[in-house]
Amino acid sequence: MQPSPTDQPQYRPVPAMLDLPAMEHEILDFWAANDTFAASLARTAGGQPWTFFEGPPTANGMPGTHHIEARVVKDVFPRFKTMQGFHVERKAGWDCHGLPVELAVEKELGFNGKPDIEAYGVEPFNARCRESVTRHVGAFAELTTRMGYWVNLDEAYWTMDPSFVESVWWALKQIHAKGLLVEDYRVAPYCPRCGTTLSDHELAQGYEDVTDPSVYVRFPVTSGPLAGKASLLVWTTTPWTLVSNTAVAVHPDVRYVVATQNVPGGETVVVAEPLAEKVLGDGWALGRTFSGRELEFWTYQRPFELIEFPDVVGGTHYVVLADYVTTEDGTGLVHQAPAFGEDDMIVCRQYGLPLVNPIQPDGTFRADTDLVGGMFFKTADKVLVEDLTRRGLMYRVLDYDHSYPHCWRCHTTLLYYAQPSWYIRTTQIKDALLRENGTTTWYPEHIKWGRYGDWLNNNIDWALSRSRYWGTPLPIWRCAEGHQTCVGSRAELSELTGDDLLALDPHRPFVDDVTFACPKCGQHATRVPEVIDAWFDSGSMPFAQWGYPYAEGSTESFGQAYPADFICEAIDQTRGWFYSLMAVGTLVFDQSSYRNVLCLGHILAEDGRKMSKHLGNILEPIPLMDAHGADAVRWFMAAGGSPWASRRVGHATITETVRKVLMTFVNTVAFQSLYARANGWSPVGQAPDAGQRHVLDRWLVSARNELVRDVTAALEDFDTQRAGSLLAAFIDDLSNWYVRRSRRRFWDGQPGALWTLHETIDVLCRLMAPLVPFVTERVWQDLVVSVDSDAPASVHLASWPAVDVDAIDEHLNRAMGLTRRIVELGRSARSEAKVKTRQPLSRALIPSVAFTQLDEDLRAEIMAELNVASIGSFASAGDLVDHSAKGNFRALGKRFAKQTPVVAAAIAAADAAALAASLAASGTAEVEVGGDLGTVSVSAEEVIISERPREGWSVVNEQGETVALDLELTPELVTAGLAREVIRLVQEARKTSGFEVSDRITVTYAIDDSAAGRAIAAAIATHQQLIADEVLAVALGAGEPSDGWFGEADLGVRFGVQRA
Repeated sequence: MQPSPTDQPQYRPVPAMLDLPAMEHEILDFWAANDTFAASLARTAGGQPWTFFEGPPTANGMPGTHHIEARVVKDVFPRFKTMQGFHVERKAGWDCHGLPVELAVEKELGFNGKPDIEAYGVEPFNARCRESVTRHVGAFAELTTRMGYWVNLDEAYWTMDPSFVESVWWALKQIHAKGLLVEDYRVAPYCPRCGTTLSDHELAQGYEDVTDPSVYVRFPVTSGPLAGKASLLVWTTTPWTLVSNTAVAVHPDVRYVVATQNVPGGETVVVAEPLAEKVLGDGWALGRTFSGRELEFWTYQRPFELIEFPDVVGGTHYVVLADYVTTEDGTGLVHQAPAFGEDDMIVCRQYGLPLVNPIQPDGTFRADTDLVGGMFFKTADKVLVEDLTRRGLMYRVLDYDHSYPHCWRCHTTLLYYAQPSWYIRTTQIKDALLRENGTTTWYPEHIKWGRYGDWLNNNIDWALSRSRYWGTPLPIWRCAEGHQTCVGSRAELSELTGDDLLALDPHRPFVDDVTFACPKCGQHATRVPEVIDAWFDSGSMPFAQWGYPYAEGSTESFGQAYPADFICEAIDQTRGWFYSLMAVGTLVFDQSSYRNVLCLGHILAEDGRKMSKHLGNILEPIPLMDAHGADAVRWFMAAGGSPWASRRVGHATITETVRKVLMTFVNTVAFQSLYARANGWSPVGQAPDAGQRHVLDRWLVSARNELVRDVTAALEDFDTQRAGSLLAAFIDDLSNWYVRRSRRRFWDGQPGALWTLHETIDVLCRLMAPLVPFVTERVWQDLVVSVDSDAPASVHLASWPAVDVDAIDEHLNRAMGLTRRIVELGRSARSEAKVKTRQPLSRALIPSVAFTQLDEDLRAEIMAELNVASIGSFASAGDLVDHSAKGNFRALGKRFAKQTPVVAAAIAAADAAALAASLAASGTAEVEVGGDLGTVSVSAEEVIISERPREGWSVVNEQGETVALDLELTPELVTAGLAREVIRLVQEARKTSGFEVSDRITVTYAIDDSAAGRAIAAAIATHQQLIADEVLAVALGAGEPSDGWFGEADLGVRFGVQRA
């Protein structure tokens, strides 16, 4: 170990333990001072674009820990691609419109629905909404910065910006011009609390488990052959819809049976024949049957007479035919209420039946409705069931547990409600959507044609309009003649009105006041009152973020950035943002908005439950990162298990990440810094030729290049878990094998070792940088920038490592793996024999095949690691080893088929030692089988030879590999072991005394007059030079003990150490 010269740059000192959060704040300051993010974009300005779209959060609430997960993944891949030389613009965005915002403002104002909003005024209400979506932008920005997520917040898009709204208008105009944006009177999911319809993808987000009444109701037949004699037995789980019952549907081709109870005066009912036994059970006589077609137009007595029905040709309340009726459940007779069911509406329209709706927009029955007037529709179930029971019309009431849609924003029970609404006919582009999905790569892959593919295959038209206030106004103006004008911009609106409206706020109520003469007929045209589904806003962000097609430069920006190479959000966006992006892109450009999509699992609390303030299990994101470090949280989110699965996050799991991965990496870096500085070494000049280095160095170079190859492949496949696993395993190998086995060489300042570890840390920093940007930056500054003035100023300005295929030595990798397995077995053998590693042994034996696969260098590593004087093969041990042989049934079976057991028995009966010798010499051996086979030749693959030394050995055998240690301790070995005990004690004393690794010391010792003391004295005398060299002692001699000396009583020695 040489003193450090002053004429060359040195590594910075690196502490073995690092305060990650404190270090990260220093790195944040460094990045800010040097504008490193901007520099990374400038460095790749001429590179091939690689596009990432940011899914916009709504900042009307505080960010949570779950926001970290997607942000980590969304940061990893742009960093990775940037280091590869791609130019990756990262534009942040904010989702501003929609019911979640409105509901939050309503709550703040103490409102209870739309009447309160309209009394307050749309303009001040929308102003409050506008303010609320900017309220927590600062908190999101703080989270984004703290976690090291590099995204352009300064030029973020806002979906409420006029330029964004105009882009959305433009898109809607394209869709309208294609005839795909239409108004229709349909039954759609409707929230009575919010007063608006929901789209199908919104509906999918709000299912909740409920218990509803399952009722079987008698509808007395009033015409046909069973008039006055029987009842239709009808099943429903929505008793409240029976008030507006209009018809009963049957399947035309199903047989319906007349069933009579087997008791005097028993009642008679009509049910589908396949369901009769299931519904009625025993005690019924099944009689005459009718086809569904024969039942058509039979009239019945409706269950309630609470509302009036208009007079229509043919009347109402009769049996109709419908192909959708099944015999899987119920009774095969389906109650029809066309105001509350899409299938019901279609069927009843075909018969000219009226649509009667007693439910008001707030979800209550009209006040003038008898029995249930003013009641909320679900509350009325109980009253209606009781009334049917009292009047003898109820056949059976059961509890029915099922999943029912609720409003995903306010959790109110939805009802299916007939009303006019605007729809995008996505059913017309179903084939195009399936085509685009076919070209999209999904992670995990099963989502593509599973959850998402099912969604596309069952696609229904997009219910676009919302009868609300804070959203992008639907840009359709209509005159009394019904002519529609879909406006694509404020400039177009200015032309239509003759006024300059370029500065108009394109929101309600301002846009509501704009009118013009209908271009077709000249009549007064006003805007329809609805706003649009906020999901259309977010689905439009690929082009609307640029103000396309109106903003200057937007055509070029959009053309370079479409479609995205990568998007990522949690799996619940499968039917949300992922769908709206693909749908809008396909509708407008006939091309999906993205090529690769990552669906992340949910983040759960440590107890396995969803994080909730109510449950008290929330982890706040900033305190979490300030406790463990953002890098630790990032590593867990990206690599701590499958990103596609739900995962539990807590302090314990993140602490384990710090201990196993990050601190092991830092300790290795600190080791390199310590010994390089102590030896005055810097990575300057020409590095030694890799092929001429020590075997451990050559192996590390090979393993490092394998790591570059495999991590690159994993990240190209968007697999952060595999990348993390590869890196963690390599760091463990680096620390617990390479560094541990190379300590002496580092101590001696060998350039080959120092260069190899320096090169490896350089590469490892760059490979880890996308995952853990802070600690890699710290290491880069300390070990790369500090010694190389030409190095990139930041690891994030460095290039991604390139794999040197020629440097990968597969044979050496396999041999080193074998070496490590033998070492592990040898350690186990020492442990079983309770012999310390410090105690030298004379020899170790390993399998003969393994021995031939290891060169002298690797055998030397085994000897040094196991602390044995020699290593040999079992074949060389002669009579010391017992052999046993058995057949390898799998290999023998390929040749001998049914006769394999006979051959295996012959192998087991043969002379195992002779077999082993023959196989070792020639690779084959002769075995006398007898019978038709006679003598057969078997190969080493077909015979499993086990070798076991005799008494006096410690033997461990695992998975066919055996290591044996000779336990005989000669006086010389015992003395050498005691010398190592002295070295251990002095090294511990050096550490306790706070000496630097390069400090020279003097050692003074005193020996007890005991057998142990005399043995230690002999060991010191025999191995004095070895001890002095190992502990850097310039003097080692006996003396009188004093206070502060060290020692162990059972060894009979005490000693003092002083800095020389």
